[in-house]
Amino acid sequence: MDFEAGWTSVEVPEMDALPRPVVLRSQSLPARHIFPFHSHRWNQFVYATSGTLVVTVEDSWHVITPEQAIWVPTGLLHTTGALHGADFRNLYVADLPGLGMPSRCTALAVTPLLRALIVELVDISRQGTEDEAYIGQVNGLILAQLPRLAVLDFHLPWPRSAMLRKVCETLYGSPADPRGAEEWGAELGASGRTLARRFEKETGLGLREWRQRLRLFRAIEWLGGGRSVTDIALELGYASPSAFAYMFRQETGFTPTEWRAR
Repeated sequence: MDFEAGWTSVEVPEMDALPRPVVLRSQSLPARHIFPFHSHRWNQFVYATSGTLVVTVEDSWHVITPEQAIWVPTGLLHTTGALHGADFRNLYVADLPGLGMPSRCTALAVTPLLRALIVELVDISRQGTEDEAYIGQVNGLILAQLPRLAVLDFHLPWPRSAMLRKVCETLYGSPADPRGAEEWGAELGASGRTLARRFEKETGLGLREWRQRLRLFRAIEWLGGGRSVTDIALELGYASPSAFAYMFRQETGFTPTEWRAR
């Protein structure tokens, strides 16, 4: 995705080496700030504690809300941005034998136990303790928890071709745009059938299904930013808040209000 326009780039903090198998880094991003494309020499577990983060890799876009996290494997180019501002925790995790984690960028559900362990690492960091034995015990529990986390099918695939990226970037800015494959094809110099076929080949989704998922992602972003359900429904092109709430519940199992209160 192209986040250049209207977004402020933030320098990526880096370390020369990990002093232990798991290292915590607490960070915040103001609204519309982004760490540009970069990679790490270790795995990264990104957990949003407040606000909503957007993590992009080459061909997909992941929205992280509290209770969720993203696993970014070693060496994978990615960006991390915040539309409305967010606080988050990074766990940098060494490539250990038998780690048992995915080899691709993956959305994960954060358990109460893992959340408590991360909070404990934050407290240890604030206290400045040097009790390496205790830190090692906490890290060991974290490493045991990571492969047990449930995988969430919660990402938005992004096409590779410039033509289809233009469609997706336009819809990202105007998710209520109702145009279908025929209209987009006429604008971009392709037949509707060709555009639809290429779109499904590159994203695995039909244009209508992709736009529906995009609207869900934008809704989650805006709920995290405190916008009203009515405003979100209108921005997404729904005839009423109840129609939007029905879609949201069908996709997530929660009403928008319940989701915001989680």
